[in-house]
Amino acid sequence: MNRKQIIGLIAAALVFTFVSVSSMYARDQIAATVVDMVSNVEKPAYNESEPYVGVLDVEGVIIKDTSSTSFLSSPEYNHERVLDSIEEMTLSEANRGILLRVDSPGGSVYESDELYLKLKRYGEQTGRPVYVYMKSQATSGGYYIAMASDGKVFANRNTWTGSVGVIISLLNVKELYDKLGIKEIDIKSGENKSIGASGLVLTDEQRAILQSLVDEAYDQFVDIVTQGRKMSGDKVREVADGRIYTARQALDLGLIDGIMAYEELEELIQTELGFDVPIIEPQTGLSIWQQFARGIGQGLTGFRWKSDAQAIIEFVENKGNGALMYYADLLQR
Repeated sequence: MNRKQIIGLIAAALVFTFVSVSSMYARDQIAATVVDMVSNVEKPAYNESEPYVGVLDVEGVIIKDTSSTSFLSSPEYNHERVLDSIEEMTLSEANRGILLRVDSPGGSVYESDELYLKLKRYGEQTGRPVYVYMKSQATSGGYYIAMASDGKVFANRNTWTGSVGVIISLLNVKELYDKLGIKEIDIKSGENKSIGASGLVLTDEQRAILQSLVDEAYDQFVDIVTQGRKMSGDKVREVADGRIYTARQALDLGLIDGIMAYEELEELIQTELGFDVPIIEPQTGLSIWQQFARGIGQGLTGFRWKSDAQAIIEFVENKGNGALMYYADLLQR
């Protein structure tokens, strides 16, 4: 399919979308068609014909499910795509290293650790360096994955980082239920099967159970930082109380290796690896029209008009889902 044909199809889809769409079903069908069309013309992420350092972006919450795309927003973190990109560079004979750019508040324990292990395996199998550049935020799981780098962790002077810790968030609405005359009834096989239920009181035993899950994941985080920063476990625990640090504070505590602008890190990498080794951004092979169509398609798929009740339900589900997280819930900077 040539460029004119693609532009023509996109234009037709946009006109039909904004003029003729009268139902949610029709809108979703158009969105799926546009996204499929764009996906079919994507190219491999990296050019393996010449030596290169590959840029790997981790932006947003590190989770596998990214179905909550909002209208016309930029694509969110894609866990499988990031893992695939690391695998491509592991197998590429032309690859000379990875530049990991992090702008993330963290995410789930499982996905954060899976990404960390993938990066560590890359370094062990290839002997190539992993450089880390922290952008606006690299907290909790965002800091966790940075520990895959061996002494090459750098931050912007305005970065927030740290937040070494684990959290399980539960939202309990029992008192509200009592006022409304609502009672949660769970038919269960054991007393702890309903642990964390929003309409029931959390017992001391259940709180201890959840705390044990947090403690084990926290110990794992401390071990990761201990290895990555070559610090003692006691020293790590002193600074790992969940608080967030500025770049300067993190440097003073030994949590990062330096503070610099992104361009300065590029110069450092090329000084170490050779100026003939370019730092290559991942290429999707998409034209600007195709990127615009992807945004439209993803926005239409994720966009839904919500009633107040639906919005409250969504809030409860998102804020009190009980997931084990390496996550710092901060406002976007």
